[in-house]
Amino acid sequence: MAKTKILFVTHEMSPFLELSKISEITRQLPQAMQEKGYEIRILMPRFGNINERRNRLHEVIRLSGMNIVVDNNDNPLIIKVASIPAARMQVYFLDNEEYFQRKHVFCDECGKFFEDNNERTVFFCKGALETVKKLGWAPDVVHCHGWMSTLIPAYLKTAYKDDPTFKDAKVIYSLYKEEFNHSLGENFAEIALTGNMTADDVAPYGSGDYAGLYQGALAYSDAVVLTGDDVDKQLLNIVKKSDILSFEVDDNQEFENYCNLYEQFSSVELETEVEA
Repeated sequence: MAKTKILFVTHEMSPFLELSKISEITRQLPQAMQEKGYEIRILMPRFGNINERRNRLHEVIRLSGMNIVVDNNDNPLIIKVASIPAARMQVYFLDNEEYFQRKHVFCDECGKFFEDNNERTVFFCKGALETVKKLGWAPDVVHCHGWMSTLIPAYLKTAYKDDPTFKDAKVIYSLYKEEFNHSLGENFAEIALTGNMTADDVAPYGSGDYAGLYQGALAYSDAVVLTGDDVDKQLLNIVKKSDILSFEVDDNQEFENYCNLYEQFSSVELETEVEA
């Protein structure tokens, strides 16, 4: 019997980048799933403050060399990889000199939100899916973490829905308490368009603020994971108003409980409720 394949997409992961609780979950959950017999892949941006030498990152030549179009501009995508020997896991990093080679992650030294975070988000989400295509690895489940991956569900259900790599993939989104009081701008939806997507496809993302980003992501996700009891109330309201399958976890639950959710996605239909 073939192993269920799970793709984890995140903007942070311990020990490479630790900004929030997301980094802990995305470090521990993939390992737990791999030890359960699942086949996993992990993708994240290679931000400039991730030390290449200390973390032993090196370029994957066979995956690099693609160009990702953002706002009608071609941007070279470099793929790097690092290993976590204790977990026998590899992490793929998406790099681009213009977007990621900075000393800070999302804000400058004065705390100002980078104006091109909208473009960086589009580049990361497009680049992640193109990287998986080039890997020749078709995931059963795509599990997204953090606001920077919010375009992934829309892309999978529209522009990439007929792609052989993703046509059967289901999307899970984990919601956390995140410190995000910014907006990716009124033109975010416009520059997010790719392939045969229309303005209606990205309309759920609204003006690109925190609630808008997740409203768009959840509109295209097959299930949502609520991590802890401190998830933003706006996001909880969005979940309650939708028909999306929800799965609650807390800090005391073992990661093996996620198996209940993943196994539903390895079946043809999603008919039963997930029990924590």
